[in-house]
Amino acid sequence: MRNAKISACGAYAPARVIPNAYFNELLGEDVDTWLRTNVEIFERRWSAPDESCADLAEHAARQALERASLKADQLDLIIVATDTPEFVSPSTASVVQARLGAGNAGTFDINTACAGFVTALDIGSKYVRSDEAYNRVLIIGAYAMSKYLNMEDKKTVTLFADGAGAVVLESTEKEGEGFLASELRSKGEYNEWMGIYGGATRYPNTPESMANHQHQLQFVHRFPKELNPLTWSDMARKLSDRTNVAPPQVDHYFITQININAIRETLNLLEADEAKAHTIMHHYGYTGSACIPMAFNDAWEKGLVKPGELVYFIGSGGGLAFASAAFRM
Repeated sequence: MRNAKISACGAYAPARVIPNAYFNELLGEDVDTWLRTNVEIFERRWSAPDESCADLAEHAARQALERASLKADQLDLIIVATDTPEFVSPSTASVVQARLGAGNAGTFDINTACAGFVTALDIGSKYVRSDEAYNRVLIIGAYAMSKYLNMEDKKTVTLFADGAGAVVLESTEKEGEGFLASELRSKGEYNEWMGIYGGATRYPNTPESMANHQHQLQFVHRFPKELNPLTWSDMARKLSDRTNVAPPQVDHYFITQININAIRETLNLLEADEAKAHTIMHHYGYTGSACIPMAFNDAWEKGLVKPGELVYFIGSGGGLAFASAAFRM
């Protein structure tokens, strides 16, 4: 049976390293201790002033293509998951396509905030599975949230960072390999709790809206701390119902890197070893739609992900949006 497999991956983080100590000086208080103790973030990367979302995406894409031994013109589709796009319109994917020279590929962006990469992985897999015209699909999660930060807002400026991760999906006929199951969920009642609310049709950019920081990322309300662990663990169980593999026997979990304690709680709820959830927030901060492919790439590079292993990807983001996908490597 025709299926989609992950054949290669890539990632990119900007060169500019921002240590926690930077915020002690910026905000005039010790935030380093809290960040280390509560979320285990020690540093993060921010893009340069002349570095954009498409730049980050392009770097990750080129690495993934090289590892897949593919030329850009062999791609059939490029999907970019981002809520920090190159432009409001046209799509970031179209910019990346032109830069790569992927003239045979269709393109589109998706925005389910930080759940975007897993959502795109689900979409891309179903293109490959259902249509023989799509044999090679490039999925990119790209995030340049530093461009949208209010430097006086302690709730956001210390947490968010920039980066990109990519995977190549290719068709396969090998039984038991590749995509196994997925699920999308949403809790739209939270749509006004966190986001970038200015610059679109509801709140066009005006001097007044910009003075109110509506063009920048805002945490309007505090989310219930149990929301992510309960949802992530339930989605993992639903995947396991379909893969017939109990959560403790899953080899790897790649989960949105917003809070390491929420990830640990999720694994505990699943009665799974915490070490099965690979994390990178210590050195990369929170990179939104890029964090899951960046974590996957880091584990791949370290030789931790092996052929035949079962991997669960579970993401969540503003909206609220949730996405999960299971793959046999």
